[in-house]
Order: sequence, then structure tokens, then C-alpha cells
Amino acid sequence: MIAKIGRGANIIGALSYNQLKVDQENGAILATHRIRETVNGQVTVNQLYSSFEPYLMANRRTEKPVLHISLNPNPKDSVSDKDFKKIAQDYMELMGYGDQPYVVFKHTDIERTHIHIVSTCVDRYGKKLSDSYEKLRSMNACRALEQKYQLLAATEKNENSKEVIFKPVDYKEANVKSQIASVIRHLPKYYQYQSLGAYNALLSLFNITAEQIAGELQGQSKQGLVYFALNEKGEKTTNPFKSSLFGKQAGMESLQKHFEQSKEKMKTAPAKDILKNSIEVAMHTTNNETDFKKQLVDQGVNTIVRRNDQGRTYGMTFIDHESRTVWNGSQLSKNLSANVFNELWKKDGTHQVPNPIKIENTVLSKNKEKDSKPENEKPHALFDFLNGNNSTHYSTDFSLVESLGSLLPNAQGEDYEEQTFANKMKKKSKRNNRRGKK
Repeated sequence: MIAKIGRGANIIGALSYNQLKVDQENGAILATHRIRETVNGQVTVNQLYSSFEPYLMANRRTEKPVLHISLNPNPKDSVSDKDFKKIAQDYMELMGYGDQPYVVFKHTDIERTHIHIVSTCVDRYGKKLSDSYEKLRSMNACRALEQKYQLLAATEKNENSKEVIFKPVDYKEANVKSQIASVIRHLPKYYQYQSLGAYNALLSLFNITAEQIAGELQGQSKQGLVYFALNEKGEKTTNPFKSSLFGKQAGMESLQKHFEQSKEKMKTAPAKDILKNSIEVAMHTTNNETDFKKQLVDQGVNTIVRRNDQGRTYGMTFIDHESRTVWNGSQLSKNLSANVFNELWKKDGTHQVPNPIKIENTVLSKNKEKDSKPENEKPHALFDFLNGNNSTHYSTDFSLVESLGSLLPNAQGEDYEEQTFANKMKKKSKRNNRRGKK
């Protein structure tokens, strides 16, 4: 079972998002805890909010007091509503939120039924509940619940626990070529991506970009690929490096094969639906692009936004480090296309979410968000095997960059031009030896 924990400031958005699923008959409210009941038994967003309001009013200092948790069993698991209720209750108890008000929603809009829990991390006295080691505790809770309810365990990854992860390229260093090589020679082993654009989105996290070149040689059209290192602004800072310097796997022909293989594998990837839901939740529970990105980064997802010279968003790419897949927004859903995000964020970078539920006579106490510039995209703590397990979460003891090491340290000292030359000399020597024997 996979747990995703999102935090935000907009509880109306979180409740409305889930209630809309219910209204559209794509979901149901399975259970509530410490939520006021109504005389007629009908549930509305206003009525649900009234149970959370005293908690939120008691603490106005916490910037993100809203919890939006999704629990996703393996698609092969058949979980009854009764068990879903127990799983939600047990999970909240194990996480220290058992005394909090919360609502459990079941979503049936996709084949893989799952649940969402909306709650708050502020108790009735205004004290913020500790989130120390939250992701580790969540991972342990999932493993315990898998055993208790006989759910399929998360897929084991038999990776080398000693193998460390990629490191962003520093163009100021002398060994830029080796730095680039240590990333691109290994990306296809771990990630699935379906196009050069998706590949470049992934490369951008490591300060690298690739460009396709085309021309003619002896009357035949030829295609190639060159790589550049980027600076902090995303600008090219080096001369181009031919893909042949890094081996066949870095060239266009091998990449095309990888694109086709990725398309087949990603067609039926269960991670697609989980990622789609995480993005939709972030859209409804954040107020601007920066917070949207941060919320997804906390869940192991990087967001790459592409804009033209006029500032219009024309591309959205999401990199899910948990499933190690790269998706364009439009591949996930029409509602996650670039045009949708362009409308959400077109006014001073702040998105306005149309509320599908009419909220009347509701006074919200809103904390003023500090204006902050969007941060440069940085790689998430990429690989589960960094901790020697298959956790779907990442250690909070490492920052996004500090947790990164170099991939295969020996690769950092290699000179690939020298290696290519040495290989050619070996081949030439073998040819000469064969001729000498004749």
C-alpha cells in the first residue's frame, strides 16, 4: 500500500475536491470522526468545514494546517468498504491523528479504488502535532497494515543499496564531461520517458539539456544528439558534447528504442492514476505555483513548467521519482494540460481554483502567505535504494540537494574521449594481428 501525505492551507479546496467526486457519483463518504452530524443526514462542504473551523481558528500561525492523505492499496487487492474504514482508522491512530476530526472519502473514478482522508494537524487546543519522521512512520504504518489486512506488499526493489544517486552538474568544475556522463549513461536504467521533451525535462534536474541535430552525409540524412551543461538560469554554458562521447545508449537511436519501450510499459502503469490524483489535489489545496510545486516535491514529484517569451505556459511535465516515470500533463488527463495551468496561474502567478461547491456564509481565517519567488527545480531524493529498502517515502534528514551523491563515483574520473581512442586502438591492433597471421 502506498500512502501520500499532502499539506496545505485550503481546507475548503480539499473538501470540495472530494465532495465533487461524491456528487458526480465517483466516490462516497465512508466514515467521519469527530464531525458534526446533521438532522437530515445530508453532508455538505459547509457542514464538514464547521467541524474543522475551531481547530483552525485556535492556531493561525501554522501555514499549512490541512492534511490530505491518500491510501492506495495494490490494484490487485480487493478491499471492502468495512476494511477501508478500519484501515483509515488504524492509519490515523498509528500516525498520531486518531483524536483529530477527519473525513474518509472513497474514490471510484478509476479502476483502482482508493481512499482520501481530509484532516488537520492542529489539535483542539491550537497545538500543532509533531510531524517528525512522518514519512518514516507512514512507511512503517503501511507495512503494518499490509500484514494486518493481508494486502499485497509494495513491490520490492532488489537494487544495490550501496549504489548512490545522481548529482547535478556543476559547470564551474573542470570535469563537466564526466559529470554529464555519470548522469546520462545511467538514466535509461531507472526511468521511463516517451519523448525527447520528457527526457530533457528529466535532464534539466541535473543541469543538462540535449538537442537533436540533423544533416546529410553522402546524400543520406543523418540525425544526432548533442548535450550541454546549464547554469542556474537554465542557460547553456558549455560547448556541445557529442552523444558518441558517452556511448551508444546516449545517442538518438538508443533513445528512440527507449521511448517505444517506455510507451508500452507506461500504458498500464498503476502509478499514472496515483500521480494524477496527487496533482489534482495539489491544484485544489494550494494558492500559487510555488506552493503547488513544493507540495508535489514532498510527495516525490518534480514539476517542470515550460513557458514562451510572453510568459505563457505551453508545457507541463511531471517526474514521479517513486515510479520513476515522466509524464506530460496531457498524458495524465485533459484537465492537466498546459492550457489549464496557464489559466490557473495567469494572474501574477497565482492560480484561482473555481469552487464547484457553493459555499455560503462561510468566513475563513486565512494566513497571509509570504510572497516567494519560484525556486529552481532540484532533484528529489531520487532512489528508494538509497536507504536500502523500497520505501515509498524519503528521509527527512536530507535536503533535496544534500541527499544527492554522485552516481558510481568511479565514473567521475573517467575520460570518455580517451576511452574511445583506446578502444579504436585495440580494434586496430586486432586487425593488424589477424593480417600478420595470414
